[in-house]
This record gives sequence, C-alpha cells and structure tokens, in this order.
Amino acid sequence: MRNAWIVTPQYFEHPEPRLVDYAPVDARLNGPHSIPDREAESMARLHGPIARFTEAALRRGERPVSLAGDCCAAVPALSGMRAAGIEPWLVWIDAHGDFNTPQTSPSQFLGGMPLAMMVGRGPQWMCESVDLAPFPEERVILVDGRDLDPLEAEAVAGSRLTHIGVGELATLALEGPVLVHIDLDVIDAREAPAFNYPVRGGPTASQMAVALEGFAAGTDIRMVSISAWSPSKDLDGATGRACRRVLAALTSD
Repeated sequence: MRNAWIVTPQYFEHPEPRLVDYAPVDARLNGPHSIPDREAESMARLHGPIARFTEAALRRGERPVSLAGDCCAAVPALSGMRAAGIEPWLVWIDAHGDFNTPQTSPSQFLGGMPLAMMVGRGPQWMCESVDLAPFPEERVILVDGRDLDPLEAEAVAGSRLTHIGVGELATLALEGPVLVHIDLDVIDAREAPAFNYPVRGGPTASQMAVALEGFAAGTDIRMVSISAWSPSKDLDGATGRACRRVLAALTSD
C-alpha cells in the first residue's frame, strides 16, 4: 500500500522545523503554525488538517502516515479514519501511558492525556474539535507504557484496554484494520535521548524494529501516527538514526 505522508513540524506551540527532513520530499506540510498556547482553538488549527488529510488519503486507497511532535496528533488521525468509514484497532506504542486525566495527573501535562481523552475520559474539547466520539477501550492495545503515574497506573489496570510488553507485539494478532500510534520515546533513552521526556529501560531501536516487522507482517495497518523526537535536542544525530530504523520497519511499502 502506498504511503501518503503529512508532517506537522512542531511540538504543541513550539516549531520543530527539522522534522520535515525525516519525511519524504512529497509529504504534505502542515505548518509550522503560529499559535500562542495549547487551548482548544490553537490545537484545532494543528489537528484539523491532519483529520482531513487522513480521510482523503484513505478514500484514495493510500495509507496515511502522520509525523508530528506530540501524541495529541493521534486524535485527528483516529477522527480521519472514522470519517473514512473505518473503525480500527488502536495500537498505542509509548514509554508512557498518555492515560491521565486532570484528576490523575500530577503535572497536568496535556501531552499525557490524549489516549484517555480518545476513549472518553477527561475533557473532550480536543476530540470534539475534530468530531471524534469516544473510542471503545476494548479496541485499544497499549504497548510498553513502562512509565505511568501512580493514579494513571490504577486507571490503566481498571480499564478495558489491553496492556502488553514490546516482546508480545510481534505475535499480536488483530482482525481488521489497525491504526498504529508510536511515540518514539519508547526506545531506550540510553540509545535515543533527544526527547522531551526520555525514559530508560525500554527496547533498543533494533528490538523495536524487529517487533514491528513481526507485527506488520500479519496485520492490516491502515494508518501510522508518529510522535517524533526533538531534532533541536539531537545534537549528534544519534536519536534520529535510531528513530529512522524504527520508522523504516513500520512504514515500508
């Protein structure tokens, strides 16, 4: 299946123009946008184009690949899939759970909440801005999620989503279309440190690539959503090289 790329070169309101260098030259460019904050109107300016691009690409028979600076960009990715008439499985690969709500989050960081919001927990303004109704928890597979806040861990354990390790991904069998969202900080921070919230103890890039190749071989991956590293922090290029290895495993035609 031919990939159709869209790149949103920023981390919330902060531009990350070098992200463009890691996508094909024919990728659609979504920004950088000049937005002042992380409020509803600003985030909708980032997310609306992703949702529309996703729907259009799927209707053309292509596989959309969204590369952005933060995990909230997965919200419009799912919205666009549903707008195209596809109800996928959501495989969320991340060092973090992104399953916080304002009631569970010690930091109140918006980037730690998108998966919770997508299943109808916590504030819904981000989902509503792209017409995304709550997604069924039982269709969510959280992969890795090794760094959870205490109340977030309780929420994950009490939810209907499935929480597995990276080692189980290669043999995971899902029937039907799949949206894979990957936050590349899942890679061990000792190998790939150029993230805003790096976490040690994860898989190497090679281990992650092997798991993804095994999973992709038997899976109908209809869309890939990527939360990238921070090129402005990647002074020696090591993180970018590790992430390219993982992306190649996930986005090969």
